[in-house]
Amino acid sequence: MPESISHLVSFIYSAEEGGFSPAARRLGLSPAAVSKNVARLEQHLGVRLFQRTTRQLRLTSEGERYLHEVAEPWKRIEEATQATRQGAGQPGGTLKIAMAPLVGRTYFVPMLEEFLRRYPAIVPDLHVENRQVDLVGEGFDVAIGGGVDLNEGMVARELTTVHSIVVASPAYLAERGWPAGPDELARHAGIARRAVGSGRLLGWTLRHSDGQQAPIELRTVAVCDDPEAMAQAALAGVGVTVLPLPHAQPFLRSGALVNVLPGWHVQGRALCLYYASRRLLPAKTRVFIDFVVERFETLGLARQFTTPDRPEGL
Repeated sequence: MPESISHLVSFIYSAEEGGFSPAARRLGLSPAAVSKNVARLEQHLGVRLFQRTTRQLRLTSEGERYLHEVAEPWKRIEEATQATRQGAGQPGGTLKIAMAPLVGRTYFVPMLEEFLRRYPAIVPDLHVENRQVDLVGEGFDVAIGGGVDLNEGMVARELTTVHSIVVASPAYLAERGWPAGPDELARHAGIARRAVGSGRLLGWTLRHSDGQQAPIELRTVAVCDDPEAMAQAALAGVGVTVLPLPHAQPFLRSGALVNVLPGWHVQGRALCLYYASRRLLPAKTRVFIDFVVERFETLGLARQFTTPDRPEGL
C-alpha cells in the first residue's frame, strides 16, 4: 500500500489493538516496522500520538482526537474494498451480533443452521448479554433486542412488538384466589421488576382487547432485575408477576404458570434489528438482516410475542 496509507493504518490498528505487536500481526509486518510507520506519521503531523512505555501504549489527547476523525472513514474504505472484492460471490467474514439471552437462545440461535447453510463463509460471533450495547463503539454489526437508544447513525428494523401478561403458579392461585379483574391485583403478593439502567421499579398498564386500560397495582414482596428470575420466583409460588411473552410461553404451554387475566396484556417495546446506518452496508450484515426478517415471517414468530399459548391439552 502507499507509504502514507501504511503509516495511517499502522496508527489505527495500534490504537485498536493496544500495541505495536498485535497491530503488526494484523498487518503482517514486524513490530519495528509498525512503530517506525507511526513515528513517521507523528513526524508528518507534528504531534505525538502515543505515550510509550516499556509496558503500555496509550493515546495522547491529540491521538484520541485524530483516531476519532480517521477510524470510521478508514473502516468504510475497508468495507467498500471487501464488498468490491466479493462482487457477486458469497458474503463472508465474522459477524458480531449482540442479543438478549432468552430471546436470542430461543428464537435466533436455532436459525443459525439454515443461515450457515446459505452463507458458509460468514462466522456469527454471538454476544448473549442482558444489557444495552454500544453498537458502533463496541464494533457490533447487528444487535437484536428492544429499547436500544437510537444514536446518530443507527437504524432499527422492527420485527414485532413484545406483549407481557400477568402470570402466577396454579398453587399460588389455589391458596390466594384468582383475581376477577385488574382492580383485585392490589391484594396479591407481587414480584416487581427493577430496570437495569435506572434501578427504578417498572410500572405497567394493562390493555384489554375491547380498549379498556387499567394500572397494575400489586403488593410488592420481591424485586428482580431479570425476567427469567421473575419467572422462577412465580413458579416457586412467591406471587403474581408480569412476564414478557417470550419468557412466559414455555411455562404457559406446560401449565406451570397460568395467564391470570386472559384478554389483558401489557404492550411493551418493539423487538428490532439494530445496525449502523451506512450507505454501503457490508454484505454479511445485509444478508443476515434479510434472512432474519424472512424467517420471522415464514415461521410466524411474531405471534409468539403477542399471543399467549394455552396449556397443553386445552
